[in-house]
Amino acid sequence: MSTHQFMPHHLYKEYPEAEMRERAAAFRAEMQRRRTVRDFSPRPIPPGVVEECLIAAGTAPNGANLQPWHFVVVSDPEIKHQIREAAEKEEHEFYTRRAPKEWLDALAPFGSNESKPFLETAPCLIAIFALTHSLLPDGRRVKNYYVSESVGIAVGILITALHHSGLATLTHTPSPMGFLNAILSRPSPERPFLILVAGYPAEDATVPVITKKPLNEVASFV
Repeated sequence: MSTHQFMPHHLYKEYPEAEMRERAAAFRAEMQRRRTVRDFSPRPIPPGVVEECLIAAGTAPNGANLQPWHFVVVSDPEIKHQIREAAEKEEHEFYTRRAPKEWLDALAPFGSNESKPFLETAPCLIAIFALTHSLLPDGRRVKNYYVSESVGIAVGILITALHHSGLATLTHTPSPMGFLNAILSRPSPERPFLILVAGYPAEDATVPVITKKPLNEVASFV
């Protein structure tokens, strides 16, 4: 029999049907404004904004509530420079040696290449690590389950929270990313998941003209 404590779910709030539809449509419209950008302003983010968004990310559902993530917020110019140098080294290998032609062809319309100036220009980089193990309050070391799924959901909430706050983001995944452990002094059991670039878009920022698949292509109702 479980000895875990439970409590009534007082946090849930139900809305009238009309308001539910309005809220769903309003949220859909807000998220349709979200775009990944690659041109950032160096303008600093107001204090407290990133912290609130990280707390929101920490509410993500996850395996056994072990919360297998760690976020490192980087604003120091020298550390951002080190990350850029290391990332561009891996990206050079990717674009010149590792990436198959099909992948490069898919990236071509977006103008993506090995140069990543946004890693220094943007005021904030959030390095996200996935934890293979957790330490319990009693000191026991336990294996985490559904790590990638849990961290992926948390990152999705983080991106949404930053957008909702008025910031732009870019997900950056150089491969491999082991250099993040060294630069940010994170232990080896923490696996780099991605770098989330956050800040204000530059005044002259542009984004590709794209379309999203319609609902009937991405969802089925049975």
